[in-house]
Order: sequence, then C-alpha cells, then structure tokens
Amino acid sequence: MSVRLDHGEDILNEVHEINVTPFIDVMLVLLIIFMVAAPLATVDIQVNLPASTAEPQPRPEKPLYLTVKSDLALTLGNDAIERGALGATLDGLTKGEKETRIFLRADKTVPYGELMEVMNLLRSAGYLKVALVGLEKVTAP
Repeated sequence: MSVRLDHGEDILNEVHEINVTPFIDVMLVLLIIFMVAAPLATVDIQVNLPASTAEPQPRPEKPLYLTVKSDLALTLGNDAIERGALGATLDGLTKGEKETRIFLRADKTVPYGELMEVMNLLRSAGYLKVALVGLEKVTAP
C-alpha cells in the first residue's frame, strides 16, 4: 500500500503573504514587558523644582525672606543667622507677630530633608505661614 502526496510537480509555488502571527506575538510580549517595566523606571525621577508657572502673587511692602544657601547656612533678609537663633531673630523683626508670612527660598542643591528641617524650625518658633519662593517661569502664549 503506497500513497503519493504530490501531483508530480517538483516546483513549489511561492507564497506572497507575510505571516504576521509571529510579529503579533512579539509585539504582545514587548507590550507586557513595557507595562511591567514602566512603573519601575519612574521611581528615581530627577526633580527640578525651582521654576514655577503659577501666576505671580503680590508681595507685601517689606517681605521677610529666609534663605537656605547651598552650604546649608541660613540668612534672614541679607544677614546670616544661626539656626538656634532663628526664633528670637524672627520675633525681633516681626515684633512678635506670629501671623507674618515668611518667604522661604532655597538653593537647588539643598536636600529636601534640610529644607523640611528649616520649616520645622519655623513651626517650632510659632511661624506657621510659610510661602515657598521659586523662579517665575514665563510661558509662551
């Protein structure tokens, strides 16, 4: 018993269609990989916060600026102060008015923890109204 599978022709016809199934499989695998990897890649984003696109707010006549410099030294206005003397110096400048808004600004290189420590010093001194100062970024219309 024998069976003949061909029709006697030795020439194979060319297939002009592209088999897209492997391409679809590869795309689905890549989609799954990127869906898993994308949240992991966004954990360590470099944050650059000094510029703001918010509308400029009016300033008081004599704003009180507290600056944290890059070497973590504090200046109140143009005078350097010690961290321990911050509360007493603020009381002297504001005449004990705890509702005075303090404009806090910091260098780009100041660690976030150090900025929070200065804010905690302000809170312990009784000054709860703190405004963070940043560069005003002009946006194109």
